[in-house]
Amino acid sequence: MYRKKTIRQESMFIAGRLSDFIPEDHILVRVNKVLELSWLDDVVKDCYHETQGRPCIETEKALRLMLCGFLHGIVHDRKLMREAQVNIAFRWFCGYELDHSIPDHSSLTRIRTRWGAQRFRQIFERVVKQCIKAGLVGGDMLHCDSSLIRADVSWESLISTYVEAVEEENPGEEASEPEDIDATDTKKTVKKGTKKPKGKIKKRSRTDADASMATSRCDQRLEPTYKQHTAVDDLCGVVVDIEVTTGEINEGKEFISQIERVDKTVGKKPTIVTCDKTYGSGSNYSTLEKLNITAVIPPQKAPLKGSMPLCRFSYDEKHDIVRCPEGKKLTKRTSTKHGFFYRADIKDCQNCPRKAECLSSTSKSRSVHIVDGYPALLRARRKKRRGWDEQMLEAYKHHKYRVEGAHGEAKTQHGLRRAVRRNLWNVKIQDYLTAVVMNLKKLASNPTPLPGCMICLILLVWSYIGVIMAYCRSKYHIGNPGLALDSR
Repeated sequence: MYRKKTIRQESMFIAGRLSDFIPEDHILVRVNKVLELSWLDDVVKDCYHETQGRPCIETEKALRLMLCGFLHGIVHDRKLMREAQVNIAFRWFCGYELDHSIPDHSSLTRIRTRWGAQRFRQIFERVVKQCIKAGLVGGDMLHCDSSLIRADVSWESLISTYVEAVEEENPGEEASEPEDIDATDTKKTVKKGTKKPKGKIKKRSRTDADASMATSRCDQRLEPTYKQHTAVDDLCGVVVDIEVTTGEINEGKEFISQIERVDKTVGKKPTIVTCDKTYGSGSNYSTLEKLNITAVIPPQKAPLKGSMPLCRFSYDEKHDIVRCPEGKKLTKRTSTKHGFFYRADIKDCQNCPRKAECLSSTSKSRSVHIVDGYPALLRARRKKRRGWDEQMLEAYKHHKYRVEGAHGEAKTQHGLRRAVRRNLWNVKIQDYLTAVVMNLKKLASNPTPLPGCMICLILLVWSYIGVIMAYCRSKYHIGNPGLALDSR
């Protein structure tokens, strides 16, 4: 007989522990088994006074609240506190009983400001060392790549600034009030009688000055972004190094410093490093050769613009000269940011039979730009043209799902597609915490290794079973019914 219950009696007391109501395969239960934060107080104790002020929130509880949110993709503090108020698993993981009050969301903001980005990086490095101790980091093969993070600004906040003009008027100082134009205007308007500003026009955000305009594809428009530089170990996909810069920073410039940080953190220099072609500059190839590291990086293509491209000129590394197709020498003249200009004599170019093919109508002599590490770049192009070996091809396949997969996981599961807060140090903290929870997931899914004696015992028992099975097959013809029937 169906009977509707009209009065609901809420239980006043619940017999048991909070952990009894959380399944064993819950992500927080698994992470809690590998999370060890006894060292946290030593890292952040200089941020607090021992005798003055109000009692602070326990540092471990505060960090657990942040990690709990990032594990579930909750990156906003208000939403995290609302969920922690009603979620038993959140309360158990962070150490709050049912009758305990949850801190206000603004407490986490003050804690992040007080600790700073550098201490969160120390937390990230501690987790990396824990992964190394658990055997999840091999250290032989490293995958490096970068990804853009959309800044937390609106399109209406963008203004256009004349960068060079502001720097000339304020040498050695940052411009406090840069000359700006309405971002919605498509044309530059200059009043009569005023001097036209010089320099390159760049767009900046009024609300987040650290964000810069960048894009990852030529068919997409520029957006205010930050750039995340990630290094992932090949063995289990552990993120061993991470850094955040503004979006306009070239990832190739941060590459060598990232290799040095990985060497310091892991304690081992990688033997193979994989990257995409944006890292394939001559200086990077040259540095990796000096470090005795195999570079699995597609080299940048030689520019083919002009009537006589650079690939037609030969570079003599021993004598540091360049020779044109006619055999004339081009000597080093002017230094640039990334190399040197080599120029030929005017007499050689004026009497050259290929003058019309090589020089423009206004040039008197030919000059070419040789970048730093140009010989190493030529060797990389030659190796790529002849074809990579199987080891290099297999390493580049791992690059696609290791580091690019890490970027996809961070953006789709942990809210790193867009910055939650503004300014570079805030984005760094968000990036460090995202990398921490990704490594903790690797630790939680790692099975506990068996001791050496247990492994030997298992192998011994398995060998005895194999011997017994082989004896039974030979004596009773197991697996061949016809022979067994004849034997009877």
